[in-house]
Amino acid sequence: MALAVVNGPTVIEFVEDQKAFEICVEECFEMLDADGDGVISRNELCAGFCKLMVQPIQDMNNLYDAIFERFDEDKIGSIDRQQFRSLMKEIMFAMARGIGNSPVLMALDSESLLMKAVQHEHAKK
Repeated sequence: MALAVVNGPTVIEFVEDQKAFEICVEECFEMLDADGDGVISRNELCAGFCKLMVQPIQDMNNLYDAIFERFDEDKIGSIDRQQFRSLMKEIMFAMARGIGNSPVLMALDSESLLMKAVQHEHAKK
């Protein structure tokens, strides 16, 4: 964990830099796709998210239900790379809206997409 200052525009700019965002999302996808079959199952998503969030089990089940309802377009019980990219883009834009325009000091994991957004901004300077 590291402290970083982040704001909504930093996150939006990162997501809109298609190449940089794509690289980071692909890294996340590869980490979550534990069996390497090219899709993320509900169990793989659960294992990955459980490391990042401390939520009651029922809240997490509701989250997974909502994610798969929204992003598992072919309803086969897994999320492919394109669907995962759409999921991450939507999550990042939602976080940007929640953070707003004012700088916020946050403790971020070095591999998180928010940290990647901060690093992306610093790399441009």
